[in-house]
Amino acid sequence: MQEFRHNQTAHCENGVTVSLLKHHGVDFITEPLAFGLGSGLFYIHIPFMKVNNGPAISFRTMPGAIFKRTCKALNVDVDRRKFKSKIEAQKFLEQKIQDGEPVGCQVGVFHLAYFPKEYRFHFNAHNLIVYGKEDGRYLISDPVMETTTSLSPEELEKVRFAQGALAPKGQLYFPKSVGDISNETLRLAIKNAIKRNCRDMLRIPGGVAGVKGINYTAKKIRGWREKLGEKQAALYLGQIVRMQEEIGTGGGGFRYLYAAFLDEASTITGNKELLKISDKLTKSGDLWRDSALLMSGIYKGRLNSQKDYDDCANLLNEISKLEKEAFKELSKIKI
Repeated sequence: MQEFRHNQTAHCENGVTVSLLKHHGVDFITEPLAFGLGSGLFYIHIPFMKVNNGPAISFRTMPGAIFKRTCKALNVDVDRRKFKSKIEAQKFLEQKIQDGEPVGCQVGVFHLAYFPKEYRFHFNAHNLIVYGKEDGRYLISDPVMETTTSLSPEELEKVRFAQGALAPKGQLYFPKSVGDISNETLRLAIKNAIKRNCRDMLRIPGGVAGVKGINYTAKKIRGWREKLGEKQAALYLGQIVRMQEEIGTGGGGFRYLYAAFLDEASTITGNKELLKISDKLTKSGDLWRDSALLMSGIYKGRLNSQKDYDDCANLLNEISKLEKEAFKELSKIKI
């Protein structure tokens, strides 16, 4: 098998997916294509859950789904393991290293030694690749970092067995074999992935997911200042910005990635209608970035009136309307 090559990407799971698939000879894979084939675009506001004492919001699909879906769509057989025993987890990892097999790992970032301190908080769905061992340290390819790095056995064990929500439990994963990937296989993968993403954004029951979930958050924001007080309300908005902009590209970045996926899908399928939807998702990304700037202003104390909160909510309502239009149009396109 070829020597492992590090790839820097905008988001960790996309990057792990791209690097592992390229290592196994899937040379055409790109970050937008991996994200799109994994139907990665999503939104959910979980009302009964808190993350870092703030609202639990996600701008992407569930951890692990992008790798799993993309590999399945491309006829790639995968192996995924979780461990109750730290000893067994390390033993299995050591065997894969001896076999020359890079593996993806889900980890917590709070104790990730090479992360800047301001980015270390309790979030257990980060992904990285362990691709070797040198001088007693594990060689790490973290896709959000510019270069490779390393961790001691103790440091790697701590992040692989981080506690709390989405505890990784030593989870690792890797492709086992790659089947034939024809042009028809890729076209069908794109078609099915788009269909699934349309469903996730438009038709999940309840009011907290997809485009309806964005409006749900907008409604909550309108009431936070009066209900929680200025300090707590500002902290909640700061948490949204953190989830949006600091945890793996977040709201705006994921919309740009999906727009790039639609551009690539247009080239692969020859369907130019996808480019119109791509433009709308790019505009949505711009609006998400605008909302982050406004929320940051409140969090930092430069803004604090009820009108400022209403402006945040209005932006989210506008985003919801735009994404609803985009995915409704996308659902009608024949690929």
